[in-house]
Amino acid sequence: MAAGGGADGALPELGRYIVARPIYNEVNFQEENERRLVVPKTLRERVQKTCSCSKKKAIQVTKTLLPILEWLPKYRVKEWLLSDVISGISTGLVATLQGLAYALLVGVPIGYGLYSAFFPILPYFFLGTSRHISVGPFPVVSLMVGSVVLSMAPDENFRVLSSNLTGLNKTLIDTDARDAQRVLISSTVSFLVGIIQLLFGVFQIGFIVRYLADPLVGGFTTAAAFQVLVSQLKIVLNVPTANYNGVLSIIYTLIEIFQNIAKTNIADLIAGLLTIFICMVVKEINDRFKHKIPVPIPIEVIVTIVATGISYGADLEKKYNAGIVKHIPSGFLPPINPAVGMFGDIIASSFSIAIVAYAIAVSVGKVYATKYDYAIDGNQEFIAFGISNIFSGAFSCFAATTALSRTAVQESTGGKTQVAGIISAAIVLIAIVALGKLLEPLQKSVLAAVVIANLKGMFMQIGDVPRLWRQSKADAMIWVFTCIASIILGLDLGLLAGLVFALLTVVLRVVEPEGVKILRFSSPIFYANIDGLRSSLKSTVGFDAMRVYNKRLKALRKIQKLIKKGKLKATKNGIISDFGTANEAFEPDEDPEDPEELDIPTKEVEIQVDWNSELPVKVNVPKVPFHSLIFDFGAVSFLDVVAVRVMKTILKEFERIDVKVYIASHLDHIIKTLEHCAFFDDKIKTEIFFLTVHDAVLHIQNQIMHRDIQDPIFEKVGTQTQFCFYSFTTVNLTDGGSAPNLAHRTP
Repeated sequence: MAAGGGADGALPELGRYIVARPIYNEVNFQEENERRLVVPKTLRERVQKTCSCSKKKAIQVTKTLLPILEWLPKYRVKEWLLSDVISGISTGLVATLQGLAYALLVGVPIGYGLYSAFFPILPYFFLGTSRHISVGPFPVVSLMVGSVVLSMAPDENFRVLSSNLTGLNKTLIDTDARDAQRVLISSTVSFLVGIIQLLFGVFQIGFIVRYLADPLVGGFTTAAAFQVLVSQLKIVLNVPTANYNGVLSIIYTLIEIFQNIAKTNIADLIAGLLTIFICMVVKEINDRFKHKIPVPIPIEVIVTIVATGISYGADLEKKYNAGIVKHIPSGFLPPINPAVGMFGDIIASSFSIAIVAYAIAVSVGKVYATKYDYAIDGNQEFIAFGISNIFSGAFSCFAATTALSRTAVQESTGGKTQVAGIISAAIVLIAIVALGKLLEPLQKSVLAAVVIANLKGMFMQIGDVPRLWRQSKADAMIWVFTCIASIILGLDLGLLAGLVFALLTVVLRVVEPEGVKILRFSSPIFYANIDGLRSSLKSTVGFDAMRVYNKRLKALRKIQKLIKKGKLKATKNGIISDFGTANEAFEPDEDPEDPEELDIPTKEVEIQVDWNSELPVKVNVPKVPFHSLIFDFGAVSFLDVVAVRVMKTILKEFERIDVKVYIASHLDHIIKTLEHCAFFDDKIKTEIFFLTVHDAVLHIQNQIMHRDIQDPIFEKVGTQTQFCFYSFTTVNLTDGGSAPNLAHRTP
């Protein structure tokens, strides 16, 4: 009900509402709400519905798999064509230069960057659902592919001995063999990335990108920008360095760069610095005056043309030993088969690349889809990029996604559909067929500078950290941790570490009342993950319930022996020794029992046994810091028979050490599964199931509030052969050491 205003004329509080209802567990909720009977369809009916075909359904399925059939017939030629042509030409020029530049990140000959800027666009034109993204290389993904390439084909593997006229042997690198192997590795990675993405799309696993939160992606891409900067810095300086990969690779590279800083090529350094300065200034102008400039100034293209002319006219390679492109092949190479034998070595890295590439593309695509009011199909995007990478991998390309700067050019120059993308591919095609040779005098430092200039947007993400810290310190910590981990450990391990850290912060952000532990299960529970679940449960709560039970039992047996020997006396105020010292720790009794000492008067007394404090015997009993455990089943879609059996065992283990277990937010059919698998008995009842976690917490708090005034750690101990302990445990123990029977009472 809405909260109204007071009688004094104050304005009503319309910004909040109050809901009052009973605390619901499974039993009383079913009593107040009639269950709607749902008749499940038979297998035959489900198969018949799935396999049935009609003209309407066939058209719908075809349009889903080929989105071009949905938007191309509605294409407004008069309104959109001119805008798409202008946008396509502008984007194509930028894509040509970025393709050449990003090939440096992968470690393959520069000409293969042109192939990577051309082939992925073709399948996406037919299969993609975004109208605005520009498909092709992206620095983060290119660097991730490059780390795989350099680790599997380092220069050291291609050293050969060469004798000169003086008869001295000299070690050289067989660059032809090295480049061929690197191209094979990069194309194989692209092929495998495509297979992974295609499988994710077919099996509808587009939801996986939800686990890549914005702070995690921001920290990761910023770290990748640092990695890209360092990798291109050595090219701008033109200093010799080894190719490092893995943990601390960025540190080793920086150390070697500064060790060889005296070998810097001045011509390359000047060209690189001028390119960075000019590109960043003009990009800032484009950004500030984008509403006044009809078409952004293609500064990368202008700088590249001018730099190529200067390098050719001044003959910088011969006069100043500048590093130039040298050779760009004209035309296309025939398709090649992927090296299937490498799949085992690159599967882990390919998985990371597939997820990151997809996340970047969908994130950028959704920005423009929201702006122009249309929808992005996440699973179809997986299929589109999967087929694009498989197709382009066959033509010696490296993995593709989208580039933020290139997509911004395509949208800001008036691009309306992927017709602009196909026209940009035509511009790249012209460069491959006819213009490649003209770029051979271009300095590599200029291309590296173009890459660095395009990192500005990713470096600007550092400014998000103060804002995140004000809004959510946990999100800010995710950003910083992921960034630092990705810089130090490398992009693959850094992404994994950031993902694990982000998931841990979700658990830590759960506010738990004192004495209550809340655990959320984030997936179905079945035979394949139940053992891992048990291990995770032990590590999360901090103890093994079975071990706690056994240790408590051992302590009770030792107390019994000391009482029978007269070394301890049980009173209502606790256990005292014959010296009158209360609750002192005693040495374990290792001596054989004296039959004469067993004849002790029989009488039942109350004693205090606080399992979380020091005991009168030296037995290390693990402490249990909570009395209630809530399992949040909100994301558990099913349990199999094995999981039900293990969950029942877990509940009973915790019950025996006086921890009450509750299950909350469960789906309706979970109860049916548990009933069919004989989960419930005289001790485990449906009353432990609650509608929400909050219902369970309120129930626990009510139980504590209305519990008996009796101290919850009182236990009754008898000096006969049978002991009765209340509040914490009920133990039936005989002299012969028979198996215990521990039953819980709510503390």
